[in-house]
Amino acid sequence: MQTRYAPLFFGLAAVAGLASCAGPQQSSSVPQANAAGAHPRRRAARSSPIGHVIIIVQENRTPDNLFQGLPGADIASSGLNSKGQVVPLHPVPLEALYDISHAHASFVHEYRHGNMNGFDLEFSSGQCPDKSTCAYGYVPQDETQPYLDMAEQYAFADRMFETNQGPSFPAHQYLISGTSTTVDGGPLRVADNPYGRRKGNGGGCDAPSHVLVKTIDAAGHVGNPVYPCFERQTLADVLDPAGVSWRYYQMELGTGLWHPFDAIRHIRYGPDYANVVFPSDTVLSDVAHGNLANVSWVTPDGINSDHAGSGGNGGPAWVASIVNAVGASQYWDDCAIFIVWDDWGGWYDHVKPPSYNSYELGFRVPLIVVSPYAKRGFVSHRQLEFGSILKFVEETFDTGSLDTTDVRAKSLDGVFDFHKPARAFVPIKAPPFTVKRYAPDSD
Repeated sequence: MQTRYAPLFFGLAAVAGLASCAGPQQSSSVPQANAAGAHPRRRAARSSPIGHVIIIVQENRTPDNLFQGLPGADIASSGLNSKGQVVPLHPVPLEALYDISHAHASFVHEYRHGNMNGFDLEFSSGQCPDKSTCAYGYVPQDETQPYLDMAEQYAFADRMFETNQGPSFPAHQYLISGTSTTVDGGPLRVADNPYGRRKGNGGGCDAPSHVLVKTIDAAGHVGNPVYPCFERQTLADVLDPAGVSWRYYQMELGTGLWHPFDAIRHIRYGPDYANVVFPSDTVLSDVAHGNLANVSWVTPDGINSDHAGSGGNGGPAWVASIVNAVGASQYWDDCAIFIVWDDWGGWYDHVKPPSYNSYELGFRVPLIVVSPYAKRGFVSHRQLEFGSILKFVEETFDTGSLDTTDVRAKSLDGVFDFHKPARAFVPIKAPPFTVKRYAPDSD
């Protein structure tokens, strides 16, 4: 495989560049991805035909916002505001001209002691006509049809909760580690996005030295800012000794909110950083050329991310392109594709999340499961979280546990039927998509 490199480094993905503005202990060079041939096919250690897991991570949506009209799913068409009034959800284009705050404090405001009626109190940036109803929006079905088709042809979970109560940077930490603690077993969890003297400070070990990120303790106090470079175990650390290959696809190397492995010190400065591949659409050529790893995370560029205010609505087409590529490849008969959104983005959702502690769980996010073994048209109402995806990988490849939220997380086995033969793939209809070589200056 030949890894392609982005010629430009804009936005959060590369604040001030990789060779300058270095944070503590920055290395002098960036490792390149392996140029090895196809990964060996690693079959599951248990009675499962799955040999390849792909985790596609999109941005900032809830089921109520993105999946109106999905048969069998628990989707609301209205919600309560802080005055006790019923507010109908109104149509908002996928590329919405405004973005709603979704920091940890925003979760607290909207959750409103479990009443789920503070969504009219949250700040929004951009062109929202009525600030009191910004969050009460849904994307019209004609814009989300590829997502709806995938959910109806395969499986959907309407009780997938974002594990953390905050934005993208900690959410992506949970998607690789099942936690956002600053160290293994530590008392502090990363709670929000990094910040610094200039706009656009992404996190990670490549961040400028002035960049910090707030943490949350067991009592719910947010503060104790730390440099956003951590020493904590990730799923990669249990995949490696089990001989399970992995890759993380992102738009650029370096600092960024969607670059979780850059924030793990031993990976950023170790040989495993060669498994962080860019740009994101390299996954398409890896599938086509037989170079897909056993476990892959795939993140988008800005206009294909579903992030409100990103200036694009290419998310459904981008995701469909990956699904269609896998469906037409040698990997279809042994794949499980999880399409998940990293946080709720401030949008309204009517289902109250369970509360485990001062920072877990967050609001619902959508989860589509695409596989030749996924139950057709099945909607799971089982309580799930990001750790459920990690648990599936651990159980599939018999790696042992991370001993974080994957331990308590419910299994995803219910959405599959491994007793039936693999179903033939039917392509998902979607328009073409365009890739831009930057990630948005957003959260």
